[in-house]
Amino acid sequence: MKTPDDPDKDLFREAMREVKRLRTENEAPQPPKPIAKARFTRLDRREVLRESLQPPADDLLLGTGDELCFRRPHISQDILVKLRRGHYVVDAEIDLHGLNGAQAQEALRDFVANAIHRDFRCIRIVHGKGRRSGPRGPVLKNIVNRWLQHIDPVLAFASARAVDGGSGAVYALLKTKR
Repeated sequence: MKTPDDPDKDLFREAMREVKRLRTENEAPQPPKPIAKARFTRLDRREVLRESLQPPADDLLLGTGDELCFRRPHISQDILVKLRRGHYVVDAEIDLHGLNGAQAQEALRDFVANAIHRDFRCIRIVHGKGRRSGPRGPVLKNIVNRWLQHIDPVLAFASARAVDGGSGAVYALLKTKR
């Protein structure tokens, strides 16, 4: 607090305004922080995405279960139940029938990327039941199952209600910016 009878304090502060404190001997100079580098380049991300779309080398790892169901650990079971019951409005849909594995992967990648970009909350992916897939089992269903689990904005997915395709389709819940 300034006192009117002590002008020396004001003069001292004015004289010392641009003075910088000297380091003491036990105070080491701080090295400059390194420049931040991106951990992944676009090519790296594409390679990771490409690998995630490949089926596992061991065919025994391919699931042949009828219903698909997945949720991230922070998503409650109640949300998954609502998703399975069709309580979310489906903002967009893709039908992968008639596509081979590579075509389905590309179509699915583009569809999900577009849905995320457009800030959709819920999408439906029709993959079929794989009845004509032969001994390998439901190829498209397995691609959808595996790929959706590797996409961070996909919070949960579950097989659709019977009227929406049953075990031949999934509802996927996406993270939104809203």
